[in-house]
Amino acid sequence: MSGLGFRGSGGLGHGSRIPGIAGLRPVGVGGKRTPAFTPPSADRPLLVRLFAAGGLVRRYDWLLMLVTLTLTGVGTVLVWAATEPSLKQAGQDPNSYLYKQILNDVVGVGLMLVAGSLNYRKFRALTPWVYGLSLLLLAAVMTPAGSTVNGAKAWIALPGGFQIEPSEFAKLALVLSTATLVSQRPRISPAAGRSVPGRPGIGSVGWAALAALPLMGLVALEPALGVTMVLVFAFAGMVVVSGLRLEWIVGALVAAAVVVYAAVSMHLMKGYQVSRLTAFLHPQQDLAGAGYNLIEAKTAIGSGGLLGSGLFHGTFTANNYVPSQQTDFIFTVVGEEFGFVGCAVVIALLTLLIIRAVRIAFLADDLFGMLVAAGIACWFIFQTFVNVGMTIGLAPITGLPLPFVSYGGSAIFADMIAVGLLQSVRRHHSVFE
Repeated sequence: MSGLGFRGSGGLGHGSRIPGIAGLRPVGVGGKRTPAFTPPSADRPLLVRLFAAGGLVRRYDWLLMLVTLTLTGVGTVLVWAATEPSLKQAGQDPNSYLYKQILNDVVGVGLMLVAGSLNYRKFRALTPWVYGLSLLLLAAVMTPAGSTVNGAKAWIALPGGFQIEPSEFAKLALVLSTATLVSQRPRISPAAGRSVPGRPGIGSVGWAALAALPLMGLVALEPALGVTMVLVFAFAGMVVVSGLRLEWIVGALVAAAVVVYAAVSMHLMKGYQVSRLTAFLHPQQDLAGAGYNLIEAKTAIGSGGLLGSGLFHGTFTANNYVPSQQTDFIFTVVGEEFGFVGCAVVIALLTLLIIRAVRIAFLADDLFGMLVAAGIACWFIFQTFVNVGMTIGLAPITGLPLPFVSYGGSAIFADMIAVGLLQSVRRHHSVFE
């Protein structure tokens, strides 16, 4: 991995200007940021120090924290509602999924706090380890250690009935590796007498693409088509916002279109994968597969009306008419039991979370921080749109959970670490507004 340049020192330094992003603060000579505030004095009252520029309160994005915890709490209740009736009918512990999800949430919040407490620039040094561990886990899935669920060999069984899904952590590996490699670009020395970064060259983006391909390839082999699409979208979004020249971006889009066309025309994709991608266009033609899932999901959501049938009172949910309703189709539980209002609230919370991520990207002090935040924003945007869209017929049916809401330990852990990274970028911003 050292050949990929993870450990190089050509990236943007603290306080460097990011080209193409308006509203950034001026930098001093030599790329050093002029201090924008005086650290709160110890002899000032505690509340004043907490809320002063540079104080603890203004260092964290508390709205992002609140939205994250609210979504997690709502998701835990929805998982309980999605699983309790069927478990009770089967004579099993009706709260077993609830207990597991609460444990997932507690561990996830701990990971978020740890990630948020670190200086995000130190993640540069950790990137090779995160990337290498992700590749090893993805490779381990292909061995007898991997287990198959719903036709995808994407999990590794752990003691106590738990499982780990390495593809979820591949998202973090891709964001960190792409941000590290793309931000390692040469500096130029203009006549102004100070160093400023130039545009990222095709070379740095090429190295980032080479690092991303093994992650995408191993995830696609599982096959986990939905996660593969997330990786592609996040990588493309990071490259676009990095400032790469427009002609290179257009060329890459054309090349990607050719690859997709070749994959479909040469039947490189399996039949059920193609069916999943196209079923939302004509669900009545696939009533034995993905089309049935979509029709049941839309019916369940529509039956909720304005306010829903109430918690634990959903007929479709109680009878398990919609498959994977605690994971991929959790949004159907929202629609049936909490109605249009509940759906609007969940979507509004997710939208607000994404807006905060985008804002943090704009506030980042350097290109590395900006790309990390932008990659996470792209990840959440795509995953939210596809998960909600596939339940109402606007997007292909893929195995993607709803961030912070769907059941699953690996997904919650990866999402929480991502929020921790956002908090770290925000916390080490030099000017607190």
